[in-house]
Amino acid sequence: MQKIKGETKVKRLPSLRTITALFAVLPGIALAQATFPSKAITVVVPLAAGGPIDAETRLYTTKLAENTKWQVLVDNRGGAAGTIAMGMVLKAPADGHTLLVQSTGYTMIPALYSDLPFDPIRDFAPVSLMSTRSNMLVVTSSLPAKTVAEYIAFAKANPGKINFGDTGAGGAVHLPGAWLHSITGTQATFVHYKGTGPLLPDLVAGRIHATNAFPVIAYPLVKAGKLRALGVTGGKRVRQLPDIPAISETVPGFEYSSWTGLFTAAKTPTAIVNRLSAEFVKVAKDPDIVRRLDEEYAVAEGNTPEQFRQYLAPQFDRWRKLVQETGIKLEE
Repeated sequence: MQKIKGETKVKRLPSLRTITALFAVLPGIALAQATFPSKAITVVVPLAAGGPIDAETRLYTTKLAENTKWQVLVDNRGGAAGTIAMGMVLKAPADGHTLLVQSTGYTMIPALYSDLPFDPIRDFAPVSLMSTRSNMLVVTSSLPAKTVAEYIAFAKANPGKINFGDTGAGGAVHLPGAWLHSITGTQATFVHYKGTGPLLPDLVAGRIHATNAFPVIAYPLVKAGKLRALGVTGGKRVRQLPDIPAISETVPGFEYSSWTGLFTAAKTPTAIVNRLSAEFVKVAKDPDIVRRLDEEYAVAEGNTPEQFRQYLAPQFDRWRKLVQETGIKLEE
């Protein structure tokens, strides 16, 4: 009891039921942390082996296994815009032993598919952002534009005559390209390819006029004089390419970075999600990882689940708004 100005005030203590419930939960949390992992961790990649996202995943998982002595496996399950891999993770027990790697297209899926069997926001828990990287707006050397401003002027003077190559309708090259033209009040004709392999030769040959591509892929062609780099899509210049401006220097509000990140099922205990996140943050800060990604013009990130969630939220809104305003649809 505590006396206040001659009165006696009784502090209200937690009820016996509350105390009992608390002591019932705490051992469960402690046990989950102490026994995790109890088996191999499987990291599901929604793409075939050999691509840049698969390579980055294996870089991270190798270092994770080295740091923790955990057994970590990579399982490539490509197809259906990543929904096969997502379904696999949701069918597994929500105990942190099955993880999902996703990239930029993850935030585009809800805007493009009205009949998804799951909700990327509701059904998955962000674990950690792994990396980000700018794309590079490159044009064929025969296009007269040498700057972003000149590209916009050319596009306005020639509505729909710029053939913009992308790696598939509704994908991570198409939508940012559509956003750039939408925000600048210009039009382009989007030409869909099945990847950068067939796209870049057509761009070099002048059969198409522009695209967004990773600097690690496009910049060697720029150095060789086969393509012209107009700008990078991130909010600032790429450290290794200081002479190439950010598009946002000419088009305020346009800022786009490709990213790779880690998720698990939303019902996974928070303590396990946080532990996984902490371990992946350690990996992202490892000097070898930083160096390896830097060589590909990428930035090793690593953040908390809540920070990753906040990073994703505006992207879901952006692509939904773009698709509604432009009427973009997937190919039948």
